[in-house]
Amino acid sequence: MASLTSVLGVLDPTSDRAVFRQIADALREAIDKGRFREGDKLPSETELVDHFGVSRMTVRNALSLLQQEGLAVSEHGKGVFVRPRPPVRRLASDRFARRHREQGKAAFTVEAEAAGSRPEVDNLEVKEERPSPDISARLGSPRKVLARRRRYLLDGRPVEFATSYLPLDLARNTPIAQPNPGPGGIYARLEEMGHRLDHFDEEIRARMPSPAEVRTLQLASGVPVIHLVRTAYDSEGRAVEVCDTVMAADAYVLAYQLPAN
Repeated sequence: MASLTSVLGVLDPTSDRAVFRQIADALREAIDKGRFREGDKLPSETELVDHFGVSRMTVRNALSLLQQEGLAVSEHGKGVFVRPRPPVRRLASDRFARRHREQGKAAFTVEAEAAGSRPEVDNLEVKEERPSPDISARLGSPRKVLARRRRYLLDGRPVEFATSYLPLDLARNTPIAQPNPGPGGIYARLEEMGHRLDHFDEEIRARMPSPAEVRTLQLASGVPVIHLVRTAYDSEGRAVEVCDTVMAADAYVLAYQLPAN
């Protein structure tokens, strides 16, 4: 490896930025520029102390900051490493196009394959339940819904989990109530049942994850989530599904085409 001076540079004694933040800045820039790649071990505390001429606590604060940001992970007795990131999946505006359903592919499968990744689904649960007030209002106030919960993985890494809520009068005793609803997923089944999909409304916000979401998505410290709620409407204007999805923010790029007229 090149010298630490060429990789990390030196501290700016005239800067009013805290020294540990300057060190974190240098490491972050080196990671962003590929000087340290995913899985690479970062310079040890001793190496950084010697290079920057600072205390060990200052170096630890810098490394801790990178871990809080989700850029690095500490392995006990081994050191601090650049954290591997899940493959990025583009959340494109045409992901629910009918042509994908007609090919027998659900949206997650289509986009995972486009990214060259291997899609998986686990932690699947299908049950009848009473909806929350918010879900009930979005679906036109049904007394009970069919809830389909699942977690999605790319190349073995969890990237999102989602719950679809459908009015029970639509979903009960249909393939939608089965763990595997068949080619094209639940949207294909809805259209086969006469509910031709017309449009989707989506609400998206970013936030920090709950402890349960950290465990489910195996998130590193400091990684936020994207919370997306989508409502699907058929050609008669009926809300036929609400999908509540939580995604690891470092695994997605939101890509949309918006009309200008």
